[in-house]
Amino acid sequence: MRVLPFLPLPVRRPSLCCARLSSALFKATALELVVLAGHVLLYRTGIAGERRPPSRPAGPPAATAPAGTTALPAEGGEQPPVVLLHGFIDNRSVFVLLRRSLARHGRRHLESLNYSPLTCDIRTAAELLGRHVEEICARTGQHEVDIVGHSLGGLIARYYVQRLGGDQRVRTLVTLGTPHGGTAVAPLASAHPIVRQMRTGSAPIEELRRPAPGCRTRFVSFWSELDRLIVPAEAACIDHPDLDVLNVRVSGIGHLALPVHPTVAGAVRQALESREALAEATGAAGVTTAAGGTGAAGATGTVSVA
Repeated sequence: MRVLPFLPLPVRRPSLCCARLSSALFKATALELVVLAGHVLLYRTGIAGERRPPSRPAGPPAATAPAGTTALPAEGGEQPPVVLLHGFIDNRSVFVLLRRSLARHGRRHLESLNYSPLTCDIRTAAELLGRHVEEICARTGQHEVDIVGHSLGGLIARYYVQRLGGDQRVRTLVTLGTPHGGTAVAPLASAHPIVRQMRTGSAPIEELRRPAPGCRTRFVSFWSELDRLIVPAEAACIDHPDLDVLNVRVSGIGHLALPVHPTVAGAVRQALESREALAEATGAAGVTTAAGGTGAAGATGTVSVA
């Protein structure tokens, strides 16, 4: 007896949605395995820290900003350096494709920070990042940097910006699949202290919920509904009333593909160049250009790679 074709559409819709979701999840999982295999091959190339370029000759006094102000590059001037920060038990090799994409589009100063897999505390890693940023600014003559962090790397960078005064140095922080609200998957590897700190309700996660009035940094958080390492997936969004935030949903890929997918790389470039351009490209709503880092919290956009 053929009953299904005569059922009302609302009754059939859940099964159709489930079928589409299953298909998307299958494709995303297959891509994750391909990315993982490629990254395993490249991993050894990123174990050693990268060589530091020579320091730039001292510039005129105007190159440094007075205390309490933010130095902006002159019109047509050089863009700030970009610091790439990897995730847990990873290294700088995860950014090989994103780095190449940024370099092709004019970013001259690109640097990666390898932190030890034995690092046991987000705060300690954030302090190391702060020293690294200061060294980059001193060497390049720039007052600010941009940071792109994948997974745990984004959480370390946010802690530096929000809790250690890093907003004085970081113009834009882009995070890719970062557990800003904590993740329920972390118990799978909870023997490691820093993994426990990525769990919902941990001390560092709760510290990031505290007020951050006057924070100057722009935040752009990319998250995917198919990210199986961030549970729930929406925990990769930043939800804070004091921060200038644009949350961008990426559809069609998982956690490992976020730092390597060319569509995401293009969106990251836009995020670093112009918040307004990225908001327009992703259809984000509620974006303002108010100074002081307020008024844009909760804005959302979408990037589809399907």
